[in-house]
Amino acid sequence: MPISSRLLLASIHDVGPKFEREVDLLADRLTRLLGGPRFAMLVVPDHWDEAPLSRSPAYRRRLRDWSDAGVEMFLHGWRHRDDTAHAGRLAQIRARHMTAGEGEFLGLDRAEAQRRMQAGRAIVEDAIGRPVAGFIAPAWLYGAGARAALADEGFALAEDHLRVWRPADGRIVARGPVITWASRSRGRIASSLAFAALAGAALGALPVVRIAVHPGDTGVPRLLDSIDATVTRFTRNRTIGSYRDLLA
Repeated sequence: MPISSRLLLASIHDVGPKFEREVDLLADRLTRLLGGPRFAMLVVPDHWDEAPLSRSPAYRRRLRDWSDAGVEMFLHGWRHRDDTAHAGRLAQIRARHMTAGEGEFLGLDRAEAQRRMQAGRAIVEDAIGRPVAGFIAPAWLYGAGARAALADEGFALAEDHLRVWRPADGRIVARGPVITWASRSRGRIASSLAFAALAGAALGALPVVRIAVHPGDTGVPRLLDSIDATVTRFTRNRTIGSYRDLLA
């Protein structure tokens, strides 16, 4: 599909047994809004060391069913928890203020990042029976070690807040901020609602618009209303695409 088609890409983050009910709600919602399972899922192999996908045969079957139906599956870290003692003021600020201790790949060295990518990839690909579509770090945060490991591992695509790129050669295939919602505090709820309300005008000229939802969104009715309105707004004049379209 040519990039000139003006694409809308949607994704569900933090997919795994830990948030089974919430992910089901989001998958049903996006399926209704998009006219089918036309979205991506970001799968966490063992969220906070509390929900190992490798020990959940029922959820592995769910993932394979979704994948067989056309849902793109991305590896989304390993545990989604940041245990690194960050060096440097900038890294400390990013780790503290851009996520609630979940920027797992921000401070890892190359070898440890690669180890977690390989282990997580093996589990997810065994579950879905096909290669993952790419790798997206928890909280969209990457350190130098993670970026180097991405190229080593040959993932087709990676994504952060502002772009999607090919790790093999660094080529950027989509630009622009992700529209997403935050549920951790009243202030974050308010700011994410405000950004989503402005997104139609602010991002309307972009060739690719990305929307990402999280399990926590399901507990805040105002966020769900905003998700419905935002997805509906962009489906009026865009092709509902997939990340693989960016490789065309």
